Amino acid sequence: MKLNKSIYKEYKKYPEKILQFGEGNFLRAFVDWKIDKLNKELDFNSGVVVVQPIDKGLVDILNQQDGLYTLYLNGIKDGRAVSEHTVINSITRGINAYTDYDEYLEIAENPELRFVISNTTEAGITFDERDRLEDRPQKSFPGKLTALLYHRYKTFNGDKEKGLILIPCELIDRNGDILKETVLKFVELWNLEADFKEWILEANIFCNSLVDRIVPGYPRERIQEIHKELGYEDNLVVEAEHFHLWVIEGPAEVQKEFPADEIGLNVLFVQDMAPYRTRKVRILNGAHTSMVPVAYLYGIDTVREAVEDDIIGKFVKETIFDEIIPTLDLPQEELESFANAVLDRFKNPFIRHELISISLNSMSKFETRVLPSILEYKNRKNELPAKLTFSLAALIAFYKGKRNGEGIPLSDDADILELYDKLWKGYNDTENYLEYIVTTILANEKVWKMNLNEISGLTEAVTKYLFIIEKQGMKAALQEVMK
Repeated sequence: MKLNKSIYKEYKKYPEKILQFGEGNFLRAFVDWKIDKLNKELDFNSGVVVVQPIDKGLVDILNQQDGLYTLYLNGIKDGRAVSEHTVINSITRGINAYTDYDEYLEIAENPELRFVISNTTEAGITFDERDRLEDRPQKSFPGKLTALLYHRYKTFNGDKEKGLILIPCELIDRNGDILKETVLKFVELWNLEADFKEWILEANIFCNSLVDRIVPGYPRERIQEIHKELGYEDNLVVEAEHFHLWVIEGPAEVQKEFPADEIGLNVLFVQDMAPYRTRKVRILNGAHTSMVPVAYLYGIDTVREAVEDDIIGKFVKETIFDEIIPTLDLPQEELESFANAVLDRFKNPFIRHELISISLNSMSKFETRVLPSILEYKNRKNELPAKLTFSLAALIAFYKGKRNGEGIPLSDDADILELYDKLWKGYNDTENYLEYIVTTILANEKVWKMNLNEISGLTEAVTKYLFIIEKQGMKAALQEVMK
């Protein structure tokens, strides 16, 4: 017995007020879940029509299940491990623009359509000058979107009441601004009329947004067990953590039309999302990145094991509360609440998050996620943050590529790996050579966008910590920094 409207007695088909580009795990576990709750708890009365942004995807399966699927929320909730599931009934249908382009364009003719939401990966909001208006469909997501907006503009004779609210969820900074700029590039490329450009600018609202929820996705390894528990087959089961955050930067009318905060959903409507993006990058991503080389060289393999370990857990917590939070400008209570939620998320017993998977491109990650905290801490307190500085030393030790005599599967740009390989092959067991390694790495302006040796005391501190790590091992080195 498969999940569809014949066995889900509460099934309801809502008016299609939301167009969604992307049918993948994240949007279904994040946006469509929110809309389902709004429909059930606030009579939002809005259905989602989903467009598959690439030629291969899940819309056929989605249509076979009448847009229905089961969402499992697993993790720490109110201080205890909780797993709960629900059927999501917000998607009305799926469309493959590559096989049903006319049906895709017809979405634009719906006078009730109000929102466009997307998640087409970080590479999705790109300008492809090969796209043409007459293509069926255009290759790029912004190309498809521009064609649809133009069809809507023509259908309603430029009526400015028929503009849309666009909220991209792609993980790039200022995603709404970039999407608008890209659409306008297509308007210019295709030589579309000036009145259409004016309609884009004046009738539509492009919101910047920040999304945050860990979504492991389809639980392939235990799907038979899940089907037995549910009593039906569902080919679109998706798993996610309980925590969720959506920061939307836009005018007040967006909050009025999308009142997610009224039912307790963690959706923040703000005038400037920059502090929230900084908070997430510095605390969540920064804690991940600074934790990895320390915990991995300590002998730990997963995030959960790291934060539950007495020594590493203390290191991570003190790094966040004593060295990262003091560099941020949001209210202290808000920052600490977010940090505590992050630590709970790290402890999620339902997710096995390998440290080695987070280590991908650790150098560039350290530059964007951790280095700003080091620089701001030094700026505000006129001293170096000990644990973040120690993490930088641990990172250099990590790129030696050895843990207890076994190889570490390093993954980074070839030039970075070649540099580290050359430096560590020349290591002659002296502190002077370690200082040479540190000086060379910190001078790499291609990575750091500056020469870190110019930061007073940093070269010496990193060298000192690296020497202890090399000579005494990570456990002894941690005792030095945890004094």
